[in-house]
Amino acid sequence: MAQVGGPTTYRFLDIPMPARAAALGGTSMSIWGDDINLYYSNPALLNAGCVKQLALNYCNYVADMNFGNVAYAYHVKNIGTFAAGIQFFDYGKFERRDEFDVKDGNFNASDYSLNLSWARRLKDTTFSFGITLKTLYSHYDTYYSVGSAADIGVTWAHKSGFTASALLKNVGYIWKPYDKFNDTLQLPVGSQIGISYKVKKAPFRLILVYDNLRTWDLTYTSPIAEPENTNLFGEEEVKEKTKWQNFSEKTRSFGDKLGRHMIFATEVLITKNFNLRVGYNYRMHKEMMLPDKRTASGLSLGFGFQVYRFKINYAFTKYNLIGNSSIFSVTTNLGTYVKKEKKQPASETSAAN
Repeated sequence: MAQVGGPTTYRFLDIPMPARAAALGGTSMSIWGDDINLYYSNPALLNAGCVKQLALNYCNYVADMNFGNVAYAYHVKNIGTFAAGIQFFDYGKFERRDEFDVKDGNFNASDYSLNLSWARRLKDTTFSFGITLKTLYSHYDTYYSVGSAADIGVTWAHKSGFTASALLKNVGYIWKPYDKFNDTLQLPVGSQIGISYKVKKAPFRLILVYDNLRTWDLTYTSPIAEPENTNLFGEEEVKEKTKWQNFSEKTRSFGDKLGRHMIFATEVLITKNFNLRVGYNYRMHKEMMLPDKRTASGLSLGFGFQVYRFKINYAFTKYNLIGNSSIFSVTTNLGTYVKKEKKQPASETSAAN
């Protein structure tokens, strides 16, 4: 019997590819800066400071799965800043077996997204907006799917260090479903709002993100799970509760549902070229935790530093007792490798002419 699936596909789009985003709880959608990796979480964060940056991100995920992305940014005067990139998710090699459990070779499974982003800041304002267009391709053995999606974001970045952003992501259409007779799967549409604040005269940036504006109750109940309060005959027992018990349960329920939307993170800017990061994703903690053991599920840590022309970032995300991930990121500005031509003195130039 196969596991119960969900209503959406292309779920690899929800995984934070850049190390900085992963270290901050899964997103960096409300941070303004000259880092090309920020555009992955929100295209409106793409700006002129990212021009000619090349970013490489890689993760050896759970088991033998791997994912990563490559991105490059450039600027067109009076039009805006562009970025092109490709991301992949490789699920590894699988054994192909028939209904009689007879092995019939091996097959691979992988997902790809080819991205093109554009962003522009309104003249003489602190507002910027951007869009990322995604061409999606998924291939599992003999099955494949093709789709298109878009991320649309807007950001307000004030010189005081306060930044606010809003994002609508993965809006699009599946052109070619895996099975033409079962095309009910949808794209993983999401929405977020977030704020960040660089504390004045202190090396801290505080970050708060509210995830999934479209759905309030994100709790999950397995359709095959049995109720906890059952008797020997499998019938659910109903017990009367006091008003205080009802109020306490409702309060805990409200807090739990609200918490599943929240992502808390901070960056400690120790020096200009070195910083530490920590994030906490409550929803991940609740979904990955074990009922009989305390774990640090949902906690993410990371750091970033610069060596010569390279910015190196690392992130560690705790999923459960046996499943964690480490993401490595390297960014460099290709513009710094271009040697500027030495200008000749005016006298020499005249003599040469």
